[in-house]
Amino acid sequence: MTSVTMTVNGKKMSGEVEGRTLLVQFLREAQGLTGTHVGCDTSQCGACVVHVDGVAVKSCTMLAQEAAGAEVTTIEGMANPDGSLGVIQQAFQDHHGLQCGFCTPGMVMSAADLLKTNADPSETEIREYLEGNICRCTGYHNIVKSIQAAAATLRG
Repeated sequence: MTSVTMTVNGKKMSGEVEGRTLLVQFLREAQGLTGTHVGCDTSQCGACVVHVDGVAVKSCTMLAQEAAGAEVTTIEGMANPDGSLGVIQQAFQDHHGLQCGFCTPGMVMSAADLLKTNADPSETEIREYLEGNICRCTGYHNIVKSIQAAAATLRG
C-alpha cells in the first residue's frame, strides 16, 4: 500500500492505495465522491471523466498514484460554492440534456473542457468533441443544445 495525497475539488485528500488502484476507484471508494461513474472499465464510455490539473481524463485509465499531488476536479466540484448547480449543470437540467443521468457527469466534465478552449463551439464541434462519451438514452440532440446554452451563458 502507498499513501497518495491530491487536492480534490479544492480540498486536500489522502488515502492508502494499492499500486493497481485506479483514480476512479480512489475517488468513489476511498473519498466517497460517487458522482464519477464507472461504465465500461475500458475507457470507451466517458462516464468517468474528471479534470486532472485542468485536463479532462478518463479516470478509469489513470492510476491513483499518477494523480498524487495533482489538482482533481470531479462533477461534485462543478457546483457553485453555495451548492447550487453550476452553469453547465444547470444548462443540462434546463435543456433536458439528461435522461437516466448515468453519462451526465462525464458529459458535463467533457463539456467544461471543451468550453475552456472553445467559447462558441458549433454543433459539429460539440459532437466531435463528445465522441469519447457514450449516452445510451438520448440522440445527443439535447446534450448539444445544453452545451450551446452553457456556452452562451458563459460568454455573457
